[in-house]
Amino acid sequence: MVCQEIKDFLAAHADARYAAFVTSLMPGTRPVVGVRLPVLRALAKEIAKGDWRTYLEEAVDDTFEEVMLQGYVTGVARMPFEEQMERMATYVRKINDWALCDSPCSGFKFVRKHREEVWAFLQPYLYSGDVFSQRFAVVMLLAHFVTDDFIDRVLEACAAVRPSGYYASMAVAWAVSVCFAKYPDKTRPLLAGGRLDDETQNKAIQKIVDSFRVAEWDKSWVRTLRRPKVRKS
Repeated sequence: MVCQEIKDFLAAHADARYAAFVTSLMPGTRPVVGVRLPVLRALAKEIAKGDWRTYLEEAVDDTFEEVMLQGYVTGVARMPFEEQMERMATYVRKINDWALCDSPCSGFKFVRKHREEVWAFLQPYLYSGDVFSQRFAVVMLLAHFVTDDFIDRVLEACAAVRPSGYYASMAVAWAVSVCFAKYPDKTRPLLAGGRLDDETQNKAIQKIVDSFRVAEWDKSWVRTLRRPKVRKS
């Protein structure tokens, strides 16, 4: 599909109310057409059946949906692993809001066959100092690396990373909560050890308390680890 065909498709599936809702969640980013994510995922699968390389080479970044679609196509198109990594890196450079990060990351399932290589690939992003590069790396960890083989490394990464902004901090908190839900005994030392900054610690605790996958007695324990908010003078 050429760029104009993509734009026509998006316009035909636009919902103005949904566009306003998404815009309210991500003010100041790219314009939002208002196409729901399942529609974009279905379109990505159709593009992936054809000449998806030409599509990715010619795709434009004019709207939120056009960029999201590139992320989805990158995740579902069949290609050599090395090429997929290169195209994923290209996509990361276009991320400027949390949604463009989180939704495509969960679809990069090719990662699970190459975890060691991808782990090494993610390290510069974790410590880059760029908020959305950090969020990308952390969301990749929580989506694909919370496993028996990698849980210790994921927890150490969460402790070591220094979030460069709100969206990176919230990604670390989310990752810690996912780790706690699946590996509570391994995650307790991180929460109790004082290695997370106050904002990340408290948000992780809140996410754990809100989780349906965590036992009530565990929730009671993590509540005791909340840190007081410092009042601004």
